[in-house]
Amino acid sequence: MKVAFTSSDGNLVDCHFGSSEAFFVWEVDPDKARCLGHRSIPNLDGQEDRIVARTNLLLDCAIVCTAQIGGPAAAKLVARHIHPIKTTATTPVAEIVQRLQGVLRGHPAPWLRKAMGLLPVPPVFSPDPTA
Repeated sequence: MKVAFTSSDGNLVDCHFGSSEAFFVWEVDPDKARCLGHRSIPNLDGQEDRIVARTNLLLDCAIVCTAQIGGPAAAKLVARHIHPIKTTATTPVAEIVQRLQGVLRGHPAPWLRKAMGLLPVPPVFSPDPTA
């Protein structure tokens, strides 16, 4: 799955979604990951919604990791089936990639399974309601 990071240098998640100059996009699988490069934010003439323009650059991504993001921008991403993840501090991209790989090797949440193109895991029901 593709994951975008808001970063000033490609190494740290250190930018706000709305003011980042580029997105660094990675292909992340349970056992391997690689940086696919960066996508520069186009210079907008003021006529176009800059959040929509940023979102359109990420339509093939399942996740965007960012240092900060506003509610309206997050809602626009979610409406396009892109899950925003806000970091709590400046975090190395490599650390987030490793964490994502650990989740992918285990039991990803339903939204993440869907983003990966996997079938949902059927719920497990116990025949004994007290169990």
